Amino acid sequence: MPDRLEVTAVEIARLAGVGRAAVSNWRRRHPDFPRPVGGTDSSPAFALAEVEAWLRSQGKIAELPLLERVWRLVETLRDPAGHPAAPLVRAGAVLLLQHREPDRWAALAEQPDTRLATALPRALADTARTVFGPDAVTGGGAGGGAGVGGGIAAGIGADGSDGTAGPGRPGLFGSTELDLARLLARLADEAGPAAAYEQLLTRYAEANTRQLSPTPPEAAELLAAVAGVPATVFDPATGLGALLLALPSTTDRYGQDTDPVTAALARLRLALHAPAADPAPLPVDLRPGDALRTDAYTGHTFDAVLCQPPYNERDWGHDELQFDRRWPGGLVPPRGESELAWVLHCLAHTRPGGLTTLLLPPTVAARRAGRRVRAELLRSGALRAVVALPAGAAPPYGVPLHLWVLRAPRPGDDFRQVLMLDAAATSPGSAELAEGGRDKVRWPELRRTVLDAWRAFDLAAREGLPLPEDRPGRYRTVAAIDLLDDETDLSPARHVPPAAPAGGAAGLSHLGGRLTELLDGLADPGTLLPGPAADPAPGAGGGGAGGGGPVVTLGELVRSGLLEVHSSGAGAPTRPVGTDPSGTPVLTDQDLVTGLAPGAVLDRAAAEGTPLTRPGDVLVPALGGGVARVVGPDGPPAGAALGRQLHLLRPDPAALDPDFLAGHLRSTAAARRAASHASTTTRLDIRRVELPRLPIAEQRRLGAAFARLAAFDATLQQAAALGHALAQAATDALAAGTAEPPPAP
Repeated sequence: MPDRLEVTAVEIARLAGVGRAAVSNWRRRHPDFPRPVGGTDSSPAFALAEVEAWLRSQGKIAELPLLERVWRLVETLRDPAGHPAAPLVRAGAVLLLQHREPDRWAALAEQPDTRLATALPRALADTARTVFGPDAVTGGGAGGGAGVGGGIAAGIGADGSDGTAGPGRPGLFGSTELDLARLLARLADEAGPAAAYEQLLTRYAEANTRQLSPTPPEAAELLAAVAGVPATVFDPATGLGALLLALPSTTDRYGQDTDPVTAALARLRLALHAPAADPAPLPVDLRPGDALRTDAYTGHTFDAVLCQPPYNERDWGHDELQFDRRWPGGLVPPRGESELAWVLHCLAHTRPGGLTTLLLPPTVAARRAGRRVRAELLRSGALRAVVALPAGAAPPYGVPLHLWVLRAPRPGDDFRQVLMLDAAATSPGSAELAEGGRDKVRWPELRRTVLDAWRAFDLAAREGLPLPEDRPGRYRTVAAIDLLDDETDLSPARHVPPAAPAGGAAGLSHLGGRLTELLDGLADPGTLLPGPAADPAPGAGGGGAGGGGPVVTLGELVRSGLLEVHSSGAGAPTRPVGTDPSGTPVLTDQDLVTGLAPGAVLDRAAAEGTPLTRPGDVLVPALGGGVARVVGPDGPPAGAALGRQLHLLRPDPAALDPDFLAGHLRSTAAARRAASHASTTTRLDIRRVELPRLPIAEQRRLGAAFARLAAFDATLQQAAALGHALAQAATDALAAGTAEPPPAP
């Protein structure tokens, strides 16, 4: 374990909100940049304290963010020979103590280090034992709970692994562990213990994308909402517990994961999100092990099963599971169909009449190798719905996943209908295209579309009522026997008929009228074009801002107090706006680029102390792209929090006009001169942007011209989107035969 905190060039770039190339430039251009203290020639390491001091002296950061300080300590505590997430177990245990027993932590925090080093591990062990039961520290328990309990015990130094501690005999904490505990307390005071842990888990998942692909909370909440309000829930591929977290803390939650340490993280995460007043021990049972090969819950069934299983696994146990009881009628899933093995595993653990919901790749619905298993699911009546989701709903974010809903068959249930729902389809005639992408999914609309269709269908199935009428372009009820053919393709797009343009010819006419209004509202381009300068400055056209005149960088304006800069980084934890309409809206970089309203709200625990937008603020994506918008009536809303990858610039209006600032940030020169480059991305080094030194009156005159150009550009983009929607709707109408072509010109 190093005796001081070190950072790499990539981590320095993260601290300053720039690309790695900018750090390389600083090393070359600034002789006082800190020298490496470790690492290698290709990846040197620097002392964090020296780097922080240098960045502060250059005006590139005011202070190292608290989260970064905590993360550096977590990295320092990592044992190269151990599990990379082990320090996060300790961090979670400390936050759990602060969450469940704040008074005890407050008393401990006042103790000197020598006493705290002994008392803190004992307090963590007591809290873990209270919240999770004695297995959390002793590592005992039936059914495989020892692995998870052992993971928590190791994290708090109570497993006996170092020879100085053991069950009931917690060991000593060193100075780094104590520093981490105190910083975690500060982070918890700012954001709340649960939100603080979410930030750490997000950083860990981002650094280990090959091992972890957490289900986003919006997708997890959708699966949980489809399942209803079950008394017992099971997730056989728990990971960090996102799906179980979507259920109320009073629900009995069960899970299994191949990695005991990851299961321990999930257990702590669930406990931190449970209200501190909930009675203990909490109804959470997570067990380690490979769910397909070594099922820890053999013979157990649950009211609901939620799962996003691992995809495309070749070595899932096909050969040794040939005669497993989970395969209906001895129908073994093919070797290349691991996802269908998970479907049958989940169904085997669902009580008769209970629901199973899974997120699966779209290929599972159509691959020829899985045809026989899909056919069996249809014949038994287990498969109830297949929902096509837009790309970006869950990892892998570039793939439009499917949501499968199954109901475990009950004796005498002869219902054999399947709901095919295409929730990824674009609404006919909409000017807002349903583009895929992690930040482009409109979760409130998606959630409403899926739940309204599913609940109406499921109610009809359970009560024997007439099935809801088909809705072309959105959903259709299909008899199972009609799906049984040579392919048994369950892709919704193949079975949902296309939608006719809304209102037929009248709807097209309405779209045309809206487009005409937008085009009529465009300013005459001639009134927007600037004329030649009366006396161009030397070097105009090829120099920096101001065409060769005196300039000032935004970094200098920050140091002089005329400008504040707030950078969001990965952003705070959010939830869909539909779950809390009164919550603080969160703007993301994609909201800023597309001009759409925020689709998420801030977690209440993270709202306190978060900077919110004000009229006159300027928002800029961290990746640049020539976008900069002024908060106000015609721009982004006031009172919003910063989502991921955004800069907020707050100028002193008496010295710096917001529209003038935004106009220069949108200029090509700003993007070219202030860009920094990493291996795969280009970022805007916001403090390197140059502005001409001009009197405030001249700034406002130029700012008004910039604002008119920005309004013209926004209207033009709306017209382009609406024009595309109109052309597509007219094409669909002609192809469907619901409209006649116009007279030939």
